[in-house]
Formats: sequence, C-alpha cells, structure tokens
Amino acid sequence: MIGLISATAAGAAARDRLAAAWPDRTRVYEGPVADAVRAAFASCEQLVCFLATGAVVRLVAPLLAGKAADPGVVCVDEGGRFAVSLLGGHGGGANDLAREVAGVLGAEPVVTTATDAVGLAGLDTLGLPVEGDVAAVSRALLDGEAVALRAEVAWPLPPLPVADEGAYTVRLTDRLVEPGEGEAVLRPPTLVVGVGASKGAPVEEVLALVEGALREAGLSAASLAELATVDAKAEEPGIVEAARRLGVPLVTYGAEELARIDVPHPSDAPLAAVGTPSVAEAAALVRGGELLVPKRKSERADGGPARATCAVVRRPGRGRLAVVGLGPGARDLLTPRAEAELRRTSVLVGLDQYVDQIRDLLRPGTRILESGLGAEEERARTAVEEARRGRAVALIGSGDAGVYAMASPALAEASDDIDVVGVPGVTAALAAGAVLGAPLGHDHVSISLSDLHTPWEVIERRVRAAAEADLVVTFYNPRSRGRDWQLPKALAILAGHRAPTTPVGVVRNASRPDESSRLTTLAALDPATVDMMTVVTVGNTATREVAGRMVTPRGYRWQETPERQEIQKAQEARETRETRETQEEAR
Repeated sequence: MIGLISATAAGAAARDRLAAAWPDRTRVYEGPVADAVRAAFASCEQLVCFLATGAVVRLVAPLLAGKAADPGVVCVDEGGRFAVSLLGGHGGGANDLAREVAGVLGAEPVVTTATDAVGLAGLDTLGLPVEGDVAAVSRALLDGEAVALRAEVAWPLPPLPVADEGAYTVRLTDRLVEPGEGEAVLRPPTLVVGVGASKGAPVEEVLALVEGALREAGLSAASLAELATVDAKAEEPGIVEAARRLGVPLVTYGAEELARIDVPHPSDAPLAAVGTPSVAEAAALVRGGELLVPKRKSERADGGPARATCAVVRRPGRGRLAVVGLGPGARDLLTPRAEAELRRTSVLVGLDQYVDQIRDLLRPGTRILESGLGAEEERARTAVEEARRGRAVALIGSGDAGVYAMASPALAEASDDIDVVGVPGVTAALAAGAVLGAPLGHDHVSISLSDLHTPWEVIERRVRAAAEADLVVTFYNPRSRGRDWQLPKALAILAGHRAPTTPVGVVRNASRPDESSRLTTLAALDPATVDMMTVVTVGNTATREVAGRMVTPRGYRWQETPERQEIQKAQEARETRETRETQEEAR
C-alpha cells in the first residue's frame, strides 16, 4: 500500500489525482501532517508526500530503522513539477515509484541513486539475495574499474560491465561461502529440496533436516527456491510450516507423476503410503536438475524412528529469450514494456539498423550481436543458443516481432528448455493506418508481396481470396528493385472486384522523421512510386475518402450503388463463364 500525505490545497489536488489513478494501491492519510507521516511510515510499503523535501526529512528521521526495513519515500513539490526519490530508492522501490508518480502527474522524476543515474543495474536490484562488500563493488562498477564475474551456476543476470579479471568480484553461487574482500556474492534460487514426512512430523524435525542437509553439503539456504513434496502431503502441518519459515513456496506433485521419476533410492514404504516409491528424491528431481544430496532421514533426540526425509537438487536457471517489437520507428511508439525488456537483457541480437534505433536505451555491459539484412534465421539461432547458455537475451525486430519479423524463426528454433517472452509492438499496418485515417475500421488482412519465402502462386491465391471476400488489404514488402511486377499484378486482381475509384493509401516510413503519405485510388496508383519502405492499403467497396482521410465504415450495411451493381454483374458473368468452361471440360 502507498500512503499519500499532503498539507496544502495544491498538494491535496495532486494527491487526489494520484489516488484516483491508483485506487487499489493508495490510501490517503488525513489530519496533522506529522501524525499522518508516522502512521503511514508504520503501515505502508511506500509513501508519497506532497511536501517539501526538508520537511519530510525532519519528519521521517526519527522513524528510520535501516535500509532493509524502511519504506520507500517520494516527495512531490507544491507545483507538481518534480517527483523526488528521497528514501529507499532500491530497497523500498522509491526510484521506480518516482517514475510512476511523474508519469501520472506529468512531473519530472528525480533519482539520485548513482547506479540508476548512469543506467547501471544495481547489485541490490537484481532480485537476488546479495551479501559481502556490495558498496565497494558497486563503486568499482560506477568508476569503471575492472570487476570480474565468477558465475558458478548459470543464471539470466541483467547486464553488468564486468571483465574476466579484476580487483573486485561479483560472485554468483549457491555454495555456502564467505565473501572475500572486494567481493559481492549473489545467491540465485537454484536449490530445490524434496521433502517427505510421516503424519504429524513436527516442523522442528523437518526444518532441522532441511537446514542440516544444506549446511553439510556446503550449500546456502539463501539459494533455496522451493520445497517440493507429493500432493498427499500438501497440507501436512510440519512441511507447510517449514516452507513458511524458510520463506519459500511449497510445490506439490501427483503420486503418478513422481512414480515415473527414476531415483537412486526407491522404497516400498512411500509406495504403500502415498502411491510412489519415492517422495523426497522424486519431488526434487521431477523438473530436472542435478541431485546434490541423495535421500537422507531426520534424526531424533530420543532415538525414535525418523519422521522426515529430504533430498537436494540443483536446478540451474533457465535462459530467457524476449522477442521484442520495436514499433515502426518513432521512439514514442516504443512501448514501456519493450523498453523495460531492453534494459534487463544482457545479450541483444538484432539487425544492425534496428540496434542503432535503441542503442542508447541499453545498460552498460550489454553484449550486442548485430548483423545485416538477410540473416534472419542466423539471428534467430544465435538468440536461442545464447538463451540456452542461461542468459537474458532480447531478439529485436521492427513493428511487432510476430508480424513478418523475428518471432516465427526464433520460436521455430526454441524448445521448452528456455523461457520465451513475447513483447508486442505497433505494426507498420497500424502506424500507416493511423496516418491515413481509419482504413482498418472493418475486416482487413495483411499480405506480404515478397516471394522470397512464399511462392507467388500462394501469394496470388491469397490476394484473390481477399479480393473476393471484400477485405481491406494492407500490402507489406510491395515492391523492390528486383521485384517490380508483383504489386501491379496484385492491384489488377483487386481491380477485378472493386471500382477504379476505390481509395488507396500509400505511406512511406510511417512515424519516422521522413514520413510521407498520400491518398489516391486503385486506378490512379502508380506502382513505380512504391518501394520496400512503403505500406500500401487498399480499401474495400465501402471505404471512402472523407475530408482527405481514408475511412472504412464500421459495421456498415450493404447499400446498392451503381458501383456495387457493376461489380456484382462482373462477378456473376465471371462465375457463369467459369461454370460453362467446367461443363465443357467435363463433356
């Protein structure tokens, strides 16, 4: 919950705007300001104070408990011009909150955290437990000193400007090690503990077993991702409470699924009790990984029989492939989600000209793999291979990556051994449509006229089907130096089903600085004026030019007009001719 506090009428007005925008996230604190700040500080994860920063500093100073416990605090000035991240920039999320508040109020976010200011991923913002000399290593990264990355396990980290060797080290490990001087240790959640227990097994026995198994194997409890067990034990109090105290989820699997897992130590006892010869080992191994600690039993102080078993598996982090659509080219048409993915990726794969569009958004340390035109399959393979190495990868394309772009070849290469995220973008058809007016107001289709990947016979059949169905058609890749006859052929097919006066929109470099557009007709369009940077949109029989804009009515009713009557007669004559030809062939 975000606590909102104000002291003046202007502050209250801005406060109420934020409360209206985030009704489920905010709570307004009324009354004396000092009392309101104290109450919000004690009960909220974050605060937005519509007060001077000096006043907020004096009010919160006596309340501070520590970096790990204090809420994030953002201050907004009386004029609503700035949203200042004052306290808890990383741990309390104030830096991100300042940006969000600024977006709602039209203010400027002010973030002074050093790593954020230079676009560097802070070690305490990676979503992993971190310990050791974090401040010194962070300073070294900021100062451009050599910092080595020692990754003992694979994990998709965001970009960090690291080197092979250095006086400082970022160590990525799940082992129980003490950080050295000038070393920050990141703990990825790679460890899964499978747990079995008899009915009524006390939490102390389960917890001692799990913690002892990790400690004796030299593994860090900070890297524990989950406890796993069989469905029949999903509500066993000792297991449930052990997961709660360890701060990890409890994941359960069906007995039939666990029974199919090959384990080194099957037993008749769990088979008789819950229907699987293994609980601890099978539950830990069911999603793959390396068995580090085979099944072991708990020990009781009274010497009685063990009531719990556990096994430990290392499950390395899965690589992550984000297929990102950059939109048609304009920076303000790049979605916030796409920008966030670009900032979290450690490896960027893309066409060189697209990389140039967003190079300034990449964080320091991002590895860029770029290539020229015509290497789509190679780029897709490269991106998937990098993700399989456990890295965070972004594969970029223009428009929407799933429309005549990189998503198809990438997903054809990818299997279920990596995580794949699709990030939609504004397509060329949509960008061109917005320039023209509303040509896509009813049913429409996009067709690429490039026969590099699709035989022309297939393309022609699709154009003919769209013509007969009276769909608005957007042509991608309409004409190039080596392909100058496809567009005239496609227009001729459409002309057999639409009047010569049918509106046609031609947009070149939609949304880019050299954008140009014109509205013409099916009869008047000169294909020689079209190139590969152009999108051609042909209306249907209802599309009209209205005040210089191309408009296709939504939900229109068919009305008899001379044009439509003429088209209908032509279609009937053609169908009659084709029927006669078929009958003659049959005879």
